[in-house]
Amino acid sequence: MRTPVAKNVKKLSTRTSARGAVKAASKPKATRLKPATKRSPAGKARAHKATQIKSAKPKPRTVSRPAKAAKKRATAIPKKVSKAAPVRAKVASKTAARGARPAAVVTRPVPPPPPPPQPTRDEAAALKAFEAAHREFSRGHFAEARNRFRALVEKYPSVSEVTARSRTYLAVAEARLRTELALPRDADSLYDRGVIELNRGDYVAAQELFERALRREPEAAHIHYGLAATRARLGAIDTALKSLERALDLQPSLRIRAQRDQDLNPLRSDPDFEQLVFATRDQL
Repeated sequence: MRTPVAKNVKKLSTRTSARGAVKAASKPKATRLKPATKRSPAGKARAHKATQIKSAKPKPRTVSRPAKAAKKRATAIPKKVSKAAPVRAKVASKTAARGARPAAVVTRPVPPPPPPPQPTRDEAAALKAFEAAHREFSRGHFAEARNRFRALVEKYPSVSEVTARSRTYLAVAEARLRTELALPRDADSLYDRGVIELNRGDYVAAQELFERALRREPEAAHIHYGLAATRARLGAIDTALKSLERALDLQPSLRIRAQRDQDLNPLRSDPDFEQLVFATRDQL
């Protein structure tokens, strides 16, 4: 049998061993230094070189905030640029180098205008009658012109444009016929009235007055000369040259007046006028 003393001794020994184990666990283990080994000269050189390489590595630099912002702007992705901009700049540079060229003008063919409408039978007949009446009016035959215009208005009332113009000429012809009753009867008075109408620009009335004066005095050179000037103003070149030739035959001194007369300007481009007025200048 075991005695109680022995049992207590055993408990004490177990407690002591447990405490020793706790203390041994809490104490740090002592590191044992290995004895330094002797290195060879080559090994010492390699170790020294490795130490120099480690000390040569660059240390990281601290970058300030403004520098970081500048770096961020430099590395920022640029905005999209249209592809047409560099192409246009390149074309503009080439054009400036070669010299500006005129832009090509594209001309489209212009369609021809539509043909004018053909006149009806009444319109063609009315136009023909109007031309015949106007021819008599321009010659100063107002009685014949009045009859023709009156017949035209009565026969073709549906042709409004032609009849309207015919009524205008009819009124003028009737007014001229009324004034004939108040005209003077002698040639000199008719010539004076003709000169007044010529200066006023009413060449048709002047031509009629000069013709009336010639019926009363056919050999009056100054009346033939006035008639030549009036016909020249009206554009009747051939009849004007005939009247001028008759006037110079009757009175050669009128050549000096003809050389400066502005009423005869429409005749100056005709070679017959040069021959009539300037051919015998030395004989005057």
